[in-house]
Amino acid sequence: MKVAQDIILKPIITEELMVGIMIKKYTFKVAKDANKIEIAKAVEEVFPGTKVAKVNTMNVRGQKRRQGVNVGYTPSWKKAIVTLTEDSKDIEFFNDMM
Repeated sequence: MKVAQDIILKPIITEELMVGIMIKKYTFKVAKDANKIEIAKAVEEVFPGTKVAKVNTMNVRGQKRRQGVNVGYTPSWKKAIVTLTEDSKDIEFFNDMM
């Protein structure tokens, strides 16, 4: 069984995603082999007082990078957009960013 800290790797903070915080949508970089149920349980465990309404996931393909004549790709990763219920407590980490 995976630990919650192994599932949620780090938050994703961009200007576009900061708008979603107002409607309780939070974005995280998660483990590639994690499913939606595991992600929802991990968010509720790491951030006490939160209740997850739904989880949307997507696999992000690595970008092509060149170093002179050598061509390679950055690692691919998985992104999860977590929507909390209306009566759920906000995630304090993201509120400090605003």
